[in-house]
Amino acid sequence: MVFKKLKMTYLYYKTIKMKLVFNSLFFIFCFFSYLDSAELIGKFEQGNLIVGKTTPGSKIYIDKKQIKVSKKGFFVFGLNKDRKNDVAIDIVENGFNKKIIKKVYKKKYKIQKIEGLPKKQVTPPKEFYERIRGDNKLIGKARSINSNLSYFINEFKIPIKNTIITGVYGSQRILNGIPKSPHYGLDFAAKEGTNIKAMLDGVVTLSEIDLYYTGGTVIFDHGHGVSTLYMHMKDIFVKKGQKIKQGEVIGTVGKTGRSTGAHLDIRLNWFDVKLDPASVLKLD
Repeated sequence: MVFKKLKMTYLYYKTIKMKLVFNSLFFIFCFFSYLDSAELIGKFEQGNLIVGKTTPGSKIYIDKKQIKVSKKGFFVFGLNKDRKNDVAIDIVENGFNKKIIKKVYKKKYKIQKIEGLPKKQVTPPKEFYERIRGDNKLIGKARSINSNLSYFINEFKIPIKNTIITGVYGSQRILNGIPKSPHYGLDFAAKEGTNIKAMLDGVVTLSEIDLYYTGGTVIFDHGHGVSTLYMHMKDIFVKKGQKIKQGEVIGTVGKTGRSTGAHLDIRLNWFDVKLDPASVLKLD
């Protein structure tokens, strides 16, 4: 009888031990499954936009700075044009931390010379400084919005079809022989009055017909700090606060602001980080 009880006790504790081992293995499996659950979409190259998907409720830190995560687990961030360091991504959920290090690859940037610009557009007279500062504040405010919209997870569409790209992101601009800041946009040459379509769903955060450098300018918020800019427009058909669907006509091509001819200059930003629009568009 005593032997039988000892055997039953042994079997009981063996069963408990096996359950503990099973639970531990199950926990470890789930833990590492969680660590591998983050998906990153986009090339880790200078100037690119990266979209991520993780477990809802997680916290995401990019270079130790926390960024917004949507209710469905989407997040987004951008890589500076001249970034040299790797990206450190920390994923935190229920006290567990997973660090991902991604190498950032260099891009080759072109040199672009533009002649024939009015002198005041290359080096503006002092009387325009106050106006330019005001324009920059308007643009900066629109780009700083950190809304809960998540349109950025969708595919961008080109704003004008059957056109020629005459200016690319990152190219060093030499205006009338004077070296200037790099070009941070993508230029589409088109006839004045050509319709411009919204590249993505968004909310208008700026609609100005006559800014000093960019002329007719529209900015859309797509969520989590992602914005797009449309510049040098002739006509603008949208107003601040208006919700726009992808493909809607928002205005027409012009040659307003600092421009040598009719074209559309588009920009892509993640807050104040200026990104390459070509990284989110299919230009083939």
